[in-house]
Amino acid sequence: MTDETLAERARDGDRRALARLLTEVENRTAAGEAALKTLYPLAGRAHLVGVTGAPGSGKSTMVAALTGEARKQGRPVAVIAIDPSSPITGGAILGDRIRMQIHATDDDVFIRSMASRGHSGGLAASTVAAAAVMDASGFGLIFIETVGTGQSEVEVAAIADTTVVVQSPEMGDEVQAIKAGLLEVADIVVVNKADRPGADRAAAQLRAMLTVGASADRAAVAAGRPRPKRPEVMLSSALTGKGVPELLAALDRRAPSPGSRLADDASLKRAEAQISGILAQRINARLHDPARAAARAETLKAVAAHEIDPFTAADRLLALLGNDSAG
Repeated sequence: MTDETLAERARDGDRRALARLLTEVENRTAAGEAALKTLYPLAGRAHLVGVTGAPGSGKSTMVAALTGEARKQGRPVAVIAIDPSSPITGGAILGDRIRMQIHATDDDVFIRSMASRGHSGGLAASTVAAAAVMDASGFGLIFIETVGTGQSEVEVAAIADTTVVVQSPEMGDEVQAIKAGLLEVADIVVVNKADRPGADRAAAQLRAMLTVGASADRAAVAAGRPRPKRPEVMLSSALTGKGVPELLAALDRRAPSPGSRLADDASLKRAEAQISGILAQRINARLHDPARAAARAETLKAVAAHEIDPFTAADRLLALLGNDSAG
């Protein structure tokens, strides 16, 4: 199957072709890059919703519930579930996909588990590219669920149109959210497990903290800094379905219109994240080229021996790449 045929079949609804294409994209193969070049101009229409929060808050269950609610409306949904990497194979452990088995037989729900492979920020390096492929394949609502490692989950805000932070009552998550900076990137904070004791109190505490922060917001604006987000706080229970329709409606109200993307800060940040990731990958690949092995090894040894500092070493290697280009 040619790259063009693979892209065309994925765009036309062939789920096996889409799965194969995502594997190519995730592995950063030439076939994946070629197909992405074909599909990327067709993307930019989907609503990308990032879902993050501490482990145990119910992110996967919430995504499954939102997916079910969207399917009641006849809407196709894609999910990118970032899982921790296996220490043996480097692949995704697939924990999130296990929790979403209720949608496994629905052809209009596509769930892709991706390994973080050590990438910081709770995401996989190919997340944005995978979302673009799903977007071009006709999925108008795409959930991106982060690993959930606690305090490194804010990167999702740079690639999502809307960021949802899932909290759980009686876990002290409202304090952890402040420490992790999650409230600064959230558009919506959902206190999940609303059927449990303490949910109302947790929501009230979050709202109170956001109200107290209003004076700090005014001070930030007066100092010339951007005004922090003031996220909406909602109560929901992914298990019982309470509040899920209201949460989906709140997400829909925040969906960007196609014509607004050129001036949309989230779109610009997403573009920057994609380009920065590709540049880092290609620079790293060139540095590991056998022709540069000796110079690279010599530079590493110099740093290890504390003969030069890492900044000088980085400048030296970048200069090496520049000299190669000039030659």
